[in-house]
Amino acid sequence: MIELDGVTCRYGRGAGEGGDDGDADSDGDADDGATGTVAVDDASLSVPDGEFLVVAGANGSGKTTLVRTFNGLVDPDAGTVSVNGTPVDGDLVAARSAVGMVFQDPRDQLVAATVGADVAFGPENLGLSHDEIDRRVDEALAAVNMSGRERERIDSLSGGERERVAIAGALAMEPDHLVLDEPFTGLDEPARRSVVDRLRALHAEGTSVVVVTHDLRDVAALADRIVGLADGRIAVDAPPREAVSALPGLDVRVPEGGEFGKPTG
Repeated sequence: MIELDGVTCRYGRGAGEGGDDGDADSDGDADDGATGTVAVDDASLSVPDGEFLVVAGANGSGKTTLVRTFNGLVDPDAGTVSVNGTPVDGDLVAARSAVGMVFQDPRDQLVAATVGADVAFGPENLGLSHDEIDRRVDEALAAVNMSGRERERIDSLSGGERERVAIAGALAMEPDHLVLDEPFTGLDEPARRSVVDRLRALHAEGTSVVVVTHDLRDVAALADRIVGLADGRIAVDAPPREAVSALPGLDVRVPEGGEFGKPTG
């Protein structure tokens, strides 16, 4: 369970420490002159184990900043964040083991020259045994259909393959929650379908999935719940069929016809 209570994040003069992700401080909100631009404003949210949550909003709405508080990549200026009952700021290692993060651009988190070395990077930093690291790498690559490709160079991969390696690297930490920030940006249709299929399978196996996006067409049918952000505030928090009417007003693209979210009742 991820729990946020009254989380506020600011940037600019007097702001607390936080990440600059291109989403947090490009929304054009007014700077109050003392506490900086508000990127996330008094957000309270719970993400239960096993849920498929979509965090939706326009560019600059604060959605990336919000999810980066889940494992301490952004430190809130106010409010609290806890994972599995433990405050994130009290145990960053536990939070980052429980909440795996896949950035919008995989190049921002791919750190090694080869596929296998990159996926092994996180488990190695946990001080695990070689056998345990090998097991995690094998299982993570199998989960994204990249078994046997450990020795391939990262710079030889397509955009979709790099996305899958980034997902595998997060999975190798064996997180309770997998958070993906705009995972379909720049992918062609086959790559998008591959990532969607992987997310569907991972969720079916019990992993909680959080997808950050401004375009719901790829994930609408998978969602249990949608949280919509506008100007850093949570404007929508509802099952997909209830959320859909408000989302276009938040500059979020929704599917035209077809299935929107899972059936209720």
